[in-house]
Amino acid sequence: MTDLPRNPDDRTEVMPAFTGADRASAPAPETVPAPAPAPAALALPPAAPRGPARAGAAQRTALVVLAGIGALMLAFIVMILVGVTGESINALAVFATPIASMVAAYYGITLSIQQVRNERAEKEKAIARADAADAGSRETEVWSAQMESGLRVAMAKLEGAGIRTDEVTKAAGTPEGFF
Repeated sequence: MTDLPRNPDDRTEVMPAFTGADRASAPAPETVPAPAPAPAALALPPAAPRGPARAGAAQRTALVVLAGIGALMLAFIVMILVGVTGESINALAVFATPIASMVAAYYGITLSIQQVRNERAEKEKAIARADAADAGSRETEVWSAQMESGLRVAMAKLEGAGIRTDEVTKAAGTPEGFF
């Protein structure tokens, strides 16, 4: 499809379409192999620790912001003690601009990392839901194949016994000539 490199962490795959016409050529439900377990190289990393580690990151962010605010307050105090002049205002701008920029950059980076972590967790949840839906789909397909097989056996026994099967065909909702 494209010439883009494939992400080795991407576990999504395109499933082939399954129609009723494919049923005759499809393998029997009992012979469908179970999916192979993922190799250890593709295994997902352990989940991020919760609790004290996450609280430490929040405290570190708050400490950086408080340190920046403290540095700005110190600069304001020095400016007030020295006297407010044009030069002191320029000096305050020289001190305040990099401090405010660093605090804002640190906050932005921390927020971005948190958003990436949350999106990865959402991706894992979505993959788990997709896997559950796929397993449910396979179970439903096996169940429907078993029900069809049982209906065919019942129809064969009824026809063998000479009993009319029009009502059974009608109740099953099958088209004419299905059996």
